[in-house]
Amino acid sequence: MKPIYEPSGRAKEYGELACNIYTECNHGCTYCFARKMAKRFGKPWTGDVQPRTGIVEATKRQIDREQITGKLIHLCFTCDPYPAEIDTTATREVIKAIKAAGNNVQILTKGGIRAMRDFDLLGVGDWFGVSISGFPSTLDVEEPNAASYDDRLEVLEAATCTDARTWISCEPVLDCDEIYWLIENVAYADMFKIGKLNYEKSAVDWPAFGFKCVKLCNDYMRTYYIKDDLWKLMEVQREEM
Repeated sequence: MKPIYEPSGRAKEYGELACNIYTECNHGCTYCFARKMAKRFGKPWTGDVQPRTGIVEATKRQIDREQITGKLIHLCFTCDPYPAEIDTTATREVIKAIKAAGNNVQILTKGGIRAMRDFDLLGVGDWFGVSISGFPSTLDVEEPNAASYDDRLEVLEAATCTDARTWISCEPVLDCDEIYWLIENVAYADMFKIGKLNYEKSAVDWPAFGFKCVKLCNDYMRTYYIKDDLWKLMEVQREEM
């Protein structure tokens, strides 16, 4: 097993390397890409989350064998580094292995305050981020087992007490107004990465959403990154104007 890999496609925008620590994710998000891909290829997706067998030792061996150092490694794509209601010691040990070899971690989670247990491991060059899609009235249906938005923002603010930088992944977007609110009010996020809703139909005018996000980020002096799928739609509209 080679736990650390180079992402491709849309995932490549998040980092040069990544590592998936758990077998699945149990947050139950209705729009989950990993679950859709599992279904597409006939693989089970039960919500029974466990650390991948031998993940910690396999990570250490790969780092040593391939001399992986000086890299930013994303945690995680097909799972959450802080799933609900299970022991996340595997996450802590993977972070320690990555950093011991002179790498940095880029964490993205919906686990809320569960992630605070590993703040002592974070330092200069690391990134800690939370994923927020908006605040639909059906949040308990869309993301039934994820931490609340309040918990996610609380842990993000707490991360400012470490030497890591903080970020918010606004993708997939379910409620544009909530993303606008985040940009206007969350000054402690060092970066906003803003995308759209993929793989599902939406009535949102995505170019208009993107342009408004850019204006708000400029008005409030937020550092931002527009994901490629959204940026391409904005460029098409700009060319047509």
